[in-house]
Amino acid sequence: MSKRILVIQGHPDGDQPHLLHALADAYTDAARQAGHAVRTTHVAKLDFPLLRSQVEWEKGELPSALRQAQEDIGWAEHLVLFFPLWLGDMPALVKAFLEQVARPGFAFHYKEGGSPFNAKGLKGRSARVVVTMGMPALVYRWYFRAHSVKSLERNILGFVGIAPVNETLIGMVGDLKAEDAQKWKQKLARLGELGH
Repeated sequence: MSKRILVIQGHPDGDQPHLLHALADAYTDAARQAGHAVRTTHVAKLDFPLLRSQVEWEKGELPSALRQAQEDIGWAEHLVLFFPLWLGDMPALVKAFLEQVARPGFAFHYKEGGSPFNAKGLKGRSARVVVTMGMPALVYRWYFRAHSVKSLERNILGFVGIAPVNETLIGMVGDLKAEDAQKWKQKLARLGELGH
């Protein structure tokens, strides 16, 4: 069964090709060949400001540069977010992007009567998070407990109703041999074919 998929390239360096770009391309190409409808967003190519207050987040206008990305999130049934691990977390640009697009009235809705629980605006969508890192992925997963990815899954994606969220963690990218990079591209292509 074909899906509507949004691939979000979160590498902050949009000028140089990186492994993450090759992985996202492998996923995207295979997904399209398998009959899925795929849209892409390159966060590094978007020009938008940082949010600086709760009032701005709740009542301010979504920057025009992000309107298409937010529309694509609403359109998608499955989101695939690619980013490198920087200082143990997602790059600031990715977090700024998510803060901007996941605004009240779109990603969730406040319930009447001051309920502490909000209505999740993006229910019915699944996601995959693909993260590259310099450390071994097993060290990040078991010693650091993949804390930043788990926080993303629970506190951002889960908060707005996106579930399930699967992860692909790729470690030691600085030492990755060409044949290992090719194997990862093949794995991502297979996930793209399946729409996972």
